[in-house]
Amino acid sequence: MSLVLFAHNHPRLVDWGIRLDRAPAAVWLALQAAALTPHWHWMARRMTDGSDDPLGLLALAALAALMWTLRHELRPAPRLGWLALAGAGTLLAAVLRTGLGPLPALPPLAAALVAVLALAAGLLAFLPQRVAGPPVVLLAVLALPLLSSLQFYAGYPLRLVTAEVSRWLLLTGFDAAREGSSLIIDGRLVIVDAPCSGVQMAWFGYFTASLAALWAGRAGQSFVARLPAVSLLVLAGNITRNAVLVALEAVGGAPGWAHQGIGLTALALVCGGVAWVMGVGAMKNNRTSV
Repeated sequence: MSLVLFAHNHPRLVDWGIRLDRAPAAVWLALQAAALTPHWHWMARRMTDGSDDPLGLLALAALAALMWTLRHELRPAPRLGWLALAGAGTLLAAVLRTGLGPLPALPPLAAALVAVLALAAGLLAFLPQRVAGPPVVLLAVLALPLLSSLQFYAGYPLRLVTAEVSRWLLLTGFDAAREGSSLIIDGRLVIVDAPCSGVQMAWFGYFTASLAALWAGRAGQSFVARLPAVSLLVLAGNITRNAVLVALEAVGGAPGWAHQGIGLTALALVCGGVAWVMGVGAMKNNRTSV
């Protein structure tokens, strides 16, 4: 049966289809968010029971601010490819949380990852085409309560790298040796503990990268190509911070406010460098095109 004949024989179905296609973005996104409610409950519990830092709320706020800022530019009809991905991802997230048939239930964090990726696809279905997808997807991933998991799996290797490179830097002025993730500076043991792994600095670095890319209007491929530079900036900033703090410990220590000040200064410099990497050139190109 041709589409013309179907439309002639079933005009009400066609009318309903048109209304569904033209439904406001808020309706679609509200329905998707409601379908993913179990994942939001789990994320809220993990953020509030002390299991993880609530930094994901900043990423959620950034996504909400993006949608609000562009509310007058949202597409009247969604991009069907992204919308299909959002629907399939929402269904898959529900299945993976509870398990169905041959598909086993995944750990809550893994199922929530599918849920936030589905949400990102839903947002991109309505956002203007000029908004790059990768920064939106990365913000959605950063909304997850994943810092404690990253600390568990990646924290120790990062501490080893930080301790070893810090040792090289400190050899210029101290007798430095490394034992595991600890440093022996002039005979004094200094432990490179979990906060020195740089996991939180990495979170802020990628968060800043996403915001700067969206603000500057950077294309998706260009954004992805600059992520290795973001990683290097985070690693260099964390190593420098650690080396300075270890040097202070070796010469007699420093008050707590000095440790906090050095850490915040290093974080600010890293985030500033990341913003420059993501923003430089993009705004100039945008002004030229205008």
